[in-house]
Amino acid sequence: MRPRQERGLAIKMAERGGRGSGGGHGSLDKSITLPPDEIFRNLENAKRFAIDIGGSLTKLAYYSTVQHKVARVRSFDHSGKDIENEPLYEISVQEEITARLHFIKFENNYIETCLDFIKDHLVNTETKVIKATGGGAYKFKDLIEKKLGLKVDKEDVMTCLIKGCNFLLRNIPHEVFAYQKDSDTEFRFQTNHPNIFPYLLVNIGSGVSIVKVESEDKFEWIGGSSIGGGTFWGLGALLTKTKKFDELLQLASKGQHTNVDMLVKDVYGGACQTLGLSGNLIASSFGKSTTADKEFSKEDMAKSLLHMISNDIGQLACLYAKLHNLDKIYFGGFFIRGHPVTMRTITFSINFFSKGEVQALFLRHEGYLGAIGAFLKGAEQDNPNQYSWGENYAGSSGLMSTSPDVYPMQRTRSGTFDMFEMDRLERPLVNLPLLKDPSTYIPDTVDLTDDAMARKYWLTCFEEALDGVAKRAAASQPDSVDAPERAEKFRQKYWNKLQTLRQQPFAYGTLTVRSLLDTREHCLNEFNFPDPYSKVKQKENGIALKCFQSVIESLDSLGWEERQFALVKGLLAGNVFDWGAKAVSDVLESEPQFGFEEAKSKLQERPWLEDSYSQWLERLKEGPPHKCALIFADNSGIDIILGVFPFVRELLSRGTEVILACNSGPALNDVTYSESLIVAERIAAMDPVIQSALKEEKLLLVQTGSSSPCLDLSRLDKGLAVLVRERKTDLVIIEGMGRAIHTNYYAALKCESLKLAVIKNSWLADRLGGKIFSVIFKYEVPCK
Repeated sequence: MRPRQERGLAIKMAERGGRGSGGGHGSLDKSITLPPDEIFRNLENAKRFAIDIGGSLTKLAYYSTVQHKVARVRSFDHSGKDIENEPLYEISVQEEITARLHFIKFENNYIETCLDFIKDHLVNTETKVIKATGGGAYKFKDLIEKKLGLKVDKEDVMTCLIKGCNFLLRNIPHEVFAYQKDSDTEFRFQTNHPNIFPYLLVNIGSGVSIVKVESEDKFEWIGGSSIGGGTFWGLGALLTKTKKFDELLQLASKGQHTNVDMLVKDVYGGACQTLGLSGNLIASSFGKSTTADKEFSKEDMAKSLLHMISNDIGQLACLYAKLHNLDKIYFGGFFIRGHPVTMRTITFSINFFSKGEVQALFLRHEGYLGAIGAFLKGAEQDNPNQYSWGENYAGSSGLMSTSPDVYPMQRTRSGTFDMFEMDRLERPLVNLPLLKDPSTYIPDTVDLTDDAMARKYWLTCFEEALDGVAKRAAASQPDSVDAPERAEKFRQKYWNKLQTLRQQPFAYGTLTVRSLLDTREHCLNEFNFPDPYSKVKQKENGIALKCFQSVIESLDSLGWEERQFALVKGLLAGNVFDWGAKAVSDVLESEPQFGFEEAKSKLQERPWLEDSYSQWLERLKEGPPHKCALIFADNSGIDIILGVFPFVRELLSRGTEVILACNSGPALNDVTYSESLIVAERIAAMDPVIQSALKEEKLLLVQTGSSSPCLDLSRLDKGLAVLVRERKTDLVIIEGMGRAIHTNYYAALKCESLKLAVIKNSWLADRLGGKIFSVIFKYEVPCK
């Protein structure tokens, strides 16, 4: 049975839909779409509201506090006790409150029912004012004030759109895409540029508004047109007798405009070479309707009309972009809505009139720009722009397929409700200062949206691992009676996400191994599994620490060249211990005695190691010590303690300062910053080199700002970036399959770098031309 409040809203929706209001919205299937506990999440903790009401859709924004579990570690008080057989540190699960932005889009037909639901479940909001924008802010002002008891404060539409656009461009990677209908990949997502200004925003609603945006607070309306979405809707209704905007778009997607439009070849009998025109260009929209004595289909007329308006908007936007020397145009508004024919025509128009010098760009969340901007206007005292935000994949609807044949029911329902959530991050995130060119940096090595074979493999891989992850999650909380139930909910939710991505790999931007891992972590957190591997890490850290001194003694007994090789081999062997790799987890579960020496024996060293390692060895022999090394660590246990720390110790002995960066939050069995502090403290008690370096701040432990098994060098903790500059870092070491292969394999840096990992996936090893447990040792020196 569904919860009472959920059933209540579903019944109300069905009743409201059954009245047939809004011309054709009466379908029960369409009215009962998504469960309200997913639509209006954390409503009881809502603090502030904003709303953007257009002609057909309402976009609601609210800020809430979210209470969820987090895993904490801290050292035991061992004073006067025998600690030989005790755990290394204490693990506790605590409640933490964080901030989340919720955005919901629904049809205006449902506004009254939704407002009733909000009123019934709104416990305590901090504000008595709701910021509102859009034409409907006037139409529904009295209704909102009556239902919610909040004063409606209207905000300028254009100001809200710009604020919302800036906010998304800064905070959501892969927010922007170019549309290429005839390409294998329709959606070509852009990387976040560190400087988002200047740009042109073309908002197509009833009419067209064109705004030049130069900075956060400097923008101006520079032009527009009365021929926009309203024209398409109005003329379309006259031509086809169709009342609904979506039905017009559906007609247009089935039509052939060449049956109605007069082309260049119809006028000239072929291409017009003297004018440099293709014969397939439109010479006259609806031109054939003046000469042909016949009836034209609704589909063809709708397609012709859509082409005419889209081409005119594209030409107008291109002219303004050229006039103001801008090469980026973002299109948004009700007219776009991810519709393929509209995006294709506008893209063609921009390319044609600019000769490819200006790019037509679209936004994944363009429907929320006004609501986001209105919210920001009402939350200025909270300084939302001073924080970094991230999309919560577990609570956001994905970009729907543009094909009417793919999940047609899901497309129908997406017109009723759509969700988007953003979580406020604890720490501001910035680019790594050592990136060679932040504007061209792409974290991910393989684009699964584009690579169908790799996509099929990795989606299957994550599906096959899902039962094991759910089982691990439940087992990590043996004292919780509802852990198995929550683990099953996690399994179902992530499974559904994977099925969506099979059909719509572009749903959340560029699909990558990183995004698949991040989505899984978001879903685990959604059901209060903050760190399923916490006990595993605790045990493995304790075991590895007992071996640390013998490993160091063995290394110290070697000659210089032998020691360098042993250090690298140890670092790579440590990287074998990755519970995120099925081949490894199977070994670790079936062979409890599998340890450091066994891992070394599995490594497939050559020919992968030889050339790059020789260059590294030569650098150590001939070059001066590095000033400061930044090391991104990977796994807990043997990896960091017996692999990374001996390597750190060697660098320190050469006179190189070390910044050791670990995840801010847990992911798989990756070492976290708080765990690294405890590990370093225990190692320092055994090793004077580490102890002295910590005391003199020549070894600094920092957090990355990430809670992912992968590494995005464009979204790192600001404090880490400051430290990198201050210490004049001239060597970056990236360790691990997620950080150095799935991401950053091609990352170009301003300084020397080492990328090290063990291939623990047979499919990936085969694709790269090696065997499982082959090693990557990539030493790179930047071109001068």
